[in-house]
Amino acid sequence: MLEPTTLEPGPLQRRIDDTLGRVTALVRERIEREGAATVEWFVRQFYANVPPADLANTPDEQLYGAALAMWQAARRRPAGTATVRVYTPRVEQAGWHAQRTIVEIVNDDMPFLVDSVTAELNRRGLTVHLVIHPVLPILRNAAGDITSLFEPGTDAPPGARPESLMHVQVNPVGDPAAQEAIRAGLEAVLTDVRAAVEDWRTIGSRIAESATLTAAARSAMPEGEAEEAAAFLAWMDEDNFTYLGARDYRVTDGDEPDLELIAGSGLGVLRDDGVTVFDGLRHSASLSAEVRDFLRQPRPLLVTKANRDSTVHRPVALDVVLIKRFDADGRIVGERLVVGLFTATAYNASPRDIPILRRKVAQVAARAGFDPLGHDGKALLNILETYPRDELFQIQPAELHDIAIGILHLQERQRLALFVRKDPFERFISALVFVPRDRFDTDLRRTIQTILEDAYRGRCSAFYTQLGDSRLARLHMIVQAGPDGLPPVDLAALEQRLVLASRGWADHLRSALIDANGEERGLALAARYADAFPVGYRDSHSAAQAVFDIGRIEQALAGSGFSINLGRPLEAGEDELHVTIHHVGRPIALSDTLPMLEHMDLRVITEEPFAVTPRGAKHSVWVQDFTVRSATPWPADAADAKRHFQDAFAAVWSGRMEDDGFNRLILRAGLTARDVVVLRAYAKFLKQARFAYAQDTVEATLASHPEIARLIARLFAARFDPKLRQGTGADEAPILEAIDSALDAVTNLDDDRILRRFVTLVRATLRTNAY
Repeated sequence: MLEPTTLEPGPLQRRIDDTLGRVTALVRERIEREGAATVEWFVRQFYANVPPADLANTPDEQLYGAALAMWQAARRRPAGTATVRVYTPRVEQAGWHAQRTIVEIVNDDMPFLVDSVTAELNRRGLTVHLVIHPVLPILRNAAGDITSLFEPGTDAPPGARPESLMHVQVNPVGDPAAQEAIRAGLEAVLTDVRAAVEDWRTIGSRIAESATLTAAARSAMPEGEAEEAAAFLAWMDEDNFTYLGARDYRVTDGDEPDLELIAGSGLGVLRDDGVTVFDGLRHSASLSAEVRDFLRQPRPLLVTKANRDSTVHRPVALDVVLIKRFDADGRIVGERLVVGLFTATAYNASPRDIPILRRKVAQVAARAGFDPLGHDGKALLNILETYPRDELFQIQPAELHDIAIGILHLQERQRLALFVRKDPFERFISALVFVPRDRFDTDLRRTIQTILEDAYRGRCSAFYTQLGDSRLARLHMIVQAGPDGLPPVDLAALEQRLVLASRGWADHLRSALIDANGEERGLALAARYADAFPVGYRDSHSAAQAVFDIGRIEQALAGSGFSINLGRPLEAGEDELHVTIHHVGRPIALSDTLPMLEHMDLRVITEEPFAVTPRGAKHSVWVQDFTVRSATPWPADAADAKRHFQDAFAAVWSGRMEDDGFNRLILRAGLTARDVVVLRAYAKFLKQARFAYAQDTVEATLASHPEIARLIARLFAARFDPKLRQGTGADEAPILEAIDSALDAVTNLDDDRILRRFVTLVRATLRTNAY
């Protein structure tokens, strides 16, 4: 037989022991001898279960100050009260220093304390950094002073009660008013916790009473309803529902059923008659038709949600069970309202094992009529098993059937679908949105939330997502009604809004390609380019722009590997244009394109390069989008200017045309590449003839007088273009007349000489190979 051995402390434990040894040494040094032993014992109990890293990373003085402050807070506490202190310790005020704000609580030990306190702090936007929570048996005198403390787990004498000592560190709060608000909020929460804990047995007794009276009134209800409701109430009492509050109402006489609160009937968090769960039971005028119908009908109970979140245990909307109260003769005499929280078992167990849920599941399955062993029967059962549990408790069988069948018809279809249930008190809507899983992300969730909030003029109070093995993601969203209530909503139109919002960029591209190329070609291109475009391109370009780029990319891949386009987007400024180059293999260096564009009278503002990789392509195609500004207004009929620019740039890029200032005439004078080549040839002839002016001066002169440059090009075409010549000089006369008139308006003598020399050369030319 092996003898048990004592484990030697490891390095971390030795470090903790050393730390606590130094802290307790401070106690012995600073506390009077007769009280030092008790405080030293308290310090070790206080830090007994603190994570080692938190101890190791905290200065000794701060550990000493925190423990001693907790001891001082615990020394006196009147029975049945909570001591709460919120402060940011400073040496000059508290005798010790900490960067964070400290919350100190001394209270009778009871369930839900830590959960409730941290939830309240989080609700106020505070981050909880550390919780120290020893529970010690303490004996106090009548004044509330400590007389003895005992180690946890030991047999304490009669009168000693376990007490909860909480030290919580949160992010700094310097404003005294804010600290006071936190303290008051925590006191209110602790009051609720105490009330719920003190009254839970009494609430359970009321539930048992209701179960008995409900079962006895079976003759007033449809067959099986009373027994099922009684079974549900008994199931609640088997630790499946955390009782937090209850109150009773009586039914008043009148043409319409109405409810009146029975004063003083409140228990737990509803002890105060002024606390409301929802207005529908306090103000009869706000009772919805469904609730009035519930009061009239023999349905024994209704499960719903409260308007307020629980301050106890979990910070979620309170679960509410409305139970009809019957007299001994089975007549409805009132309502019993119970609030609390369903426990984990209620959410994890099969609905077929939970009373009232099992009845709903059976009713839906029976109405659907599917073979339970067949595909549809199994699929429907899975839908009901995985249906949001809170919804399953609240929804009525007929509505559950319709939604479940709708989900069944949706199974594995890649489309968005919306299902909405309205709260019977018309305080909120519960929306189930199914979205193709590959489209679902946080951005889409926010978009759906915005659309639902806009449609119902409310705010989203909670959402839950489910991403399982299905190809569909499920988003469950609760939208609370605004001040004006829930408006009527066209669900089909709302669903269509969500469909459009959920369509990704690739979906829009697919549709645009089909529209532009027909279904067969469009689907082929959509498959080829589904993943071709980078994120940056998709964020800044529409699907319509991508369709155009795809056409250019296909052209570049099939041809020379190069394509260019000049255009002006609708949203562009007055002088803003876009030049887009498509180039196979690698991007064109900005140092190469910048001079070409500037020589063509364009000033580059920005460049956005994107690598596009179509499926099956050997190389990426670079889409280089240049934002440029033009000195020439963009003409209303820009087709010719666009074509002339693209032809000229391609000629320059391929080396078929020189890259110099003459190219400004393409956009400024509306010339073709051939026109510019002719004018450049005349300039070179003048240079050979020792003309007095340099080429850049000649370029500037022609650019300064684009109308005359255009007339000179027309004169040349009239003389030599075979398509225009008619064998006489008759068509030259009006052009020469226009040139003379334009030259008369030239005031600069050098410009006049240069322009007249070009006219002379054209008139002196006998033949050309330009055509």
